[in-house]
Amino acid sequence: MSTRIAFLKGHGTENDFVIVPDPENAIDLPPAAVAALCDRRAGIGGDGLLHVVRSAAHPEAKDMAAEAEWFMDYRNGDGSVAEMCGNGVRVFARYLQHAGLVTEGDLAVATRGGVKRAHLDKEGDVTVGMGRARLPEGDVTVSVGERSWPARNVNMGNPHAVAFVADLAHAGDLLAPPPFSPASAYPDGVNVEFVVDRGPQHVALRVHERGAGETRSCGTGACAVAVAAARRDGADPAATGVPATYVVDVPGGRLLITERPDGEIEMTGPAVIVATGEIDPEWLETVAR
Repeated sequence: MSTRIAFLKGHGTENDFVIVPDPENAIDLPPAAVAALCDRRAGIGGDGLLHVVRSAAHPEAKDMAAEAEWFMDYRNGDGSVAEMCGNGVRVFARYLQHAGLVTEGDLAVATRGGVKRAHLDKEGDVTVGMGRARLPEGDVTVSVGERSWPARNVNMGNPHAVAFVADLAHAGDLLAPPPFSPASAYPDGVNVEFVVDRGPQHVALRVHERGAGETRSCGTGACAVAVAAARRDGADPAATGVPATYVVDVPGGRLLITERPDGEIEMTGPAVIVATGEIDPEWLETVAR
């Protein structure tokens, strides 16, 4: 690389991302480079990286190009590839608006979890259609220290284990992935949400995200929590015929999650671009080795 590389920094309810625009998929971003960029002391800092690529230019997204012009090539903060990131989709959409590539209204975003529909409203919030949850069968348990809880297995395009607890402090420091069993439930790891009730259809969570550690927010996690809470509360929209809306407080803010009777889930929340800059290509080449 001989020229400097543009980047932006953005967040959705304080789930923060390094954004690298690369329409033609010309920038090599191996796991070591992504991890270095997301490092909060030696890099730019972020829970993950949003690689912005035209769908037609990326081998994993070519089949979605007719439906969605842009592909969110999402990476976790440790450099690993992830299927989806709900807060990431909101920030991705905000970036496209910031760059003048889209305007207020509806747009489609290709992800490894499929094409997601987003809506940029005039008030500044972004709503993302998160698709339907899958609820794999089988009992799951998560543990922290000597405590353990039954967890609901919810898949939002990525895997989640949702545990309802008496106190969010029981989640511990969340520096390491909480142990879970059986191991076969999540062969590629899992995002673990610890949840408490705040009021009717109002919950709060802490989350350990696979490949990132504890984060200030997790969009797919908030959706998984709302789905699990609705089933626990006897408010499954498919059974009642009535949409279920939950307020989900995350450490970084608040998200509104609605599940419709047809199973489609919508997430609404803020998305902010906070900075722009350039990456030194020599530094990137060095850390990528």
